[in-house]
Amino acid sequence: MNLPHRPYLRRPPLLLPQLPSLHPLFLFLFSVDHPLVPATASSDGVYIDTCMMAASRTMWVNGPIIVGAGPAGIAAAACLHTRGVPSVVLDRDDCLASLWQRRTYDRLRLHLPKHFCQLPGMPFPDHYPEYPSKHQFVAYLESYATAFHVRPRFRQSVVCARFDSAAGLWRVQASDDDTGVVTEYIGRWLVVATGENAERVIPDLDGADAFKGPVSHVSEYKSGEPYRGKRVLVVGCGNSGMEVCLDLCDHGARPSMVVRDGVHVLPREMLGVATFSVAVFLLRFLPLRLVDRLLVLLAGLFLGGDLARLGLRRPSHGGPLELKNSKGRTPVLDIGALEKIRAGEIKIVPGVRRMEAGGAELVDGRFVAADAVILATGYHSNVPQWLKGSDFFSGEGYPKVEFPEGWKGESGLYSVGFTRRGLAGLSLDAVRVASDIAAEYHTTSPSSSSSMVPQPTQLVPCSQAET
Repeated sequence: MNLPHRPYLRRPPLLLPQLPSLHPLFLFLFSVDHPLVPATASSDGVYIDTCMMAASRTMWVNGPIIVGAGPAGIAAAACLHTRGVPSVVLDRDDCLASLWQRRTYDRLRLHLPKHFCQLPGMPFPDHYPEYPSKHQFVAYLESYATAFHVRPRFRQSVVCARFDSAAGLWRVQASDDDTGVVTEYIGRWLVVATGENAERVIPDLDGADAFKGPVSHVSEYKSGEPYRGKRVLVVGCGNSGMEVCLDLCDHGARPSMVVRDGVHVLPREMLGVATFSVAVFLLRFLPLRLVDRLLVLLAGLFLGGDLARLGLRRPSHGGPLELKNSKGRTPVLDIGALEKIRAGEIKIVPGVRRMEAGGAELVDGRFVAADAVILATGYHSNVPQWLKGSDFFSGEGYPKVEFPEGWKGESGLYSVGFTRRGLAGLSLDAVRVASDIAAEYHTTSPSSSSSMVPQPTQLVPCSQAET
């Protein structure tokens, strides 16, 4: 939108409550210059109503409102940018990808080869290893955001988002965690990009108050060094639980891992080829269930057939890919924990019946001593907490429509990063969402012009990126 020398807001946020029947195009076509409401303009397409009360501001967003500045939100904003569509990215934390930066352990690496994890339009640097570390991945995300001019508005905790059917617009209320000021962002499109790992899952352990040692979630775990020489009960046997136990062993701790349900354990590589690459190749020719059977067979050959004897029985129903796609249960990719389990350095125990002062009573009647407990119990979506009046998401916070169609709702509502297919899935979502919004934006917005938006150099267009 071309602004005069002294920009003035055309009053859309002030008029909306008074004229609820206005079509959204009115916001672009209303052309009466009115000097009563001075506004500031920013490069991301936001026009700030500066005469509102300090405790309640209104912002008109000339483009989508994206909630979440993790990989999903960054990818969506980048793909929109390459199509000439401005956007606003809101995040409750003070940095990009806060889950990766603040709530992951030091030894973490991408579980899949890097070419499966790159975001649309920008590959990983050539000098990165096949499995980049978390620090390398964060550096990649920061470079990605810079290249595509993605500038999130941090410390903006979204408390409510609702579609105003009378005005045909989304109203998103966010509280500034530093000042307490509540801002209402108004726009035609809402992109939900908070992802599948927004909130920690904290199980209710019977007798937890009786336990004398520290209890923490894996999101607080950085290294096994503070646990050196201690007995640690790790609740959960996913990739995080396995890697934390391995790290604890490497730092001289004595971990016991709680395994309640069946778990698929696969080798990370087979004869130097990533297991995920093998699965992707097989899926080109075979149905998913047959591929799952082959993966289980190959896992037995490469890992040995004694997993059940070790306490790691496979699920009675569903293969590794089927459970990942339908329930989000990611198979464990072994990077060394099995060797420690076989050597007795990691002990496998069944579920916890109740906690006691010095450890836990197990469901089989045994007692396991522990000086500390780490909950490797995962995360869940928080969308139902703040998205109101929409039935697009289930009560668990996932789109009701399954992949690959779960990226688009009604009335300008979109989702990115809820595919249960990791970074490759969110990249596919981001491309589809950006293409769909751009088609409408350039048709109905006379102010839009792709030539006005600077393009990053030497990058692959999103539409051509591998997903």
